[in-house]
Amino acid sequence: MKIDNKDYRSLWFEEGKLMMIDQNKLPFEFEIKAFDDHVEVMEAIRVMTVRGAPAIGVAGAYGMALAAMNADESGFRGTLRKAHEELCSCRPTAIDLRSGVDHVYESTIKFIPNIEHARKVALLAAEEFAERVVNECYKIGQMGASLIKPGARILTHCNAGALATVDHGTALAVIRAAFAKNPDLFVYVDETRPRLQGARLTAWELHQEGIPHAIIADSAAGYYFSQGEIDIVITGADRICTNGDIANKIGTYEKAVLAHVHEVPFYIAAPLSTFDLYCPKGADIPIEFREPEEITEFEGVKLANVGSPALNPAFDITPAEYIDGIITPCGVFEARDAARKLGELS
Repeated sequence: MKIDNKDYRSLWFEEGKLMMIDQNKLPFEFEIKAFDDHVEVMEAIRVMTVRGAPAIGVAGAYGMALAAMNADESGFRGTLRKAHEELCSCRPTAIDLRSGVDHVYESTIKFIPNIEHARKVALLAAEEFAERVVNECYKIGQMGASLIKPGARILTHCNAGALATVDHGTALAVIRAAFAKNPDLFVYVDETRPRLQGARLTAWELHQEGIPHAIIADSAAGYYFSQGEIDIVITGADRICTNGDIANKIGTYEKAVLAHVHEVPFYIAAPLSTFDLYCPKGADIPIEFREPEEITEFEGVKLANVGSPALNPAFDITPAEYIDGIITPCGVFEARDAARKLGELS
């Protein structure tokens, strides 16, 4: 992605440390943080220094590599097992986190008792997983660009850009690829309460690359649908079930229902690591509930009546029947058939 006309990824490994753009500081400050053990990476995932399903999957992969690099030889296997459990528990809804952690863990334990070789394998496996995500996101953009017609007005929700995926993005990869061919498109950016990933991150990425856009309140989307101002909706996903149901940032479901009522195409864009082949349907996905202060406060400023409780589900489930297609690195598939089609191709 371009930041002040320089190329960056949202996280990368350098000189024994995992480097991350601190997404909590954007768009007002650009800060890069360094992490040298898996416990620090866990906390970065938990507090959303890094966010977006594919990006936290890559962060988890590098966290496992750091655990392997730091583990004592005498307790190497036990340390890896504990790090695996801890990293996977950081955020329960996005399956990419487990995908990344599993990939490094399973690659590494094959080489025990050759500990030094296992350490090298752990880092190589993390780098392999990161490159796979980046390459798949680029392909998502190429596969989905033809869905965006010249002059299209696009609605997004949350951040599904390079920040959320290491590079390129999922939904934003499609928009970037389409913009390169037809620069007259326009993006409505849902603010995405309560963490404002749309207003702070998606808008920032679009602004950096000169893509026309405007931020709207989450509750304003219905107005723009009713005025015929939205031609297509594209979001990312945090988990895709075998029946085509998806979990994504809270508020995605209502956008899908609005799109369905107004006969506007609704698409999901996601890499292969977001598919959970062991999860039959959306009702089986665990939904993360976060701290109520995310609702009642913002950066220490009180926003709500003191003493009133707040409920803060971080994700919701969109049924396959409201999804017109899933954009993958291998093609665009009907939601109900996507997992099966990808299985046939693998």
